[in-house]
Amino acid sequence: MSTYTAVTVPTQFVERMPKKLEGKIAVITGGTEGIGLATAKLFVREGAYVFITGRRQKELDEAVKAIGTNVSGVQGDVAQVADLDRLYETVSRVKGRVDIIFANAGVGEFVPFGKVSEEHFDKLFNINVKGALFTVQKAYRS
Repeated sequence: MSTYTAVTVPTQFVERMPKKLEGKIAVITGGTEGIGLATAKLFVREGAYVFITGRRQKELDEAVKAIGTNVSGVQGDVAQVADLDRLYETVSRVKGRVDIIFANAGVGEFVPFGKVSEEHFDKLFNINVKGALFTVQKAYRS
């Protein structure tokens, strides 16, 4: 049996508490939904400025609106190296550096083993492997 004790902290103290990510610049790929969006919201609450990416502009705009402040959306596909170059050019121009990288973009499309096509394989590996590798590599270079 566990015990639980709730403690209420007065607002004036909470507002003065340091934020864990104050002044940090984060890049989150796949930031338009799910874990990526939730992470972006958390990072902003903790004081970071966040760049999120997504392939579809409408969903990207909705995510930026949901996050609110201290966020920029950069449309792009992590499987396209030119899109990653544009992402980091934008980050460099706007904030000058990257402190945190969350290579979150990914897809899962399952088919029976005998039905895996070269096109299906390439799509999954381009996003899940190539995208993650170049997301981190290009951040390291910028």
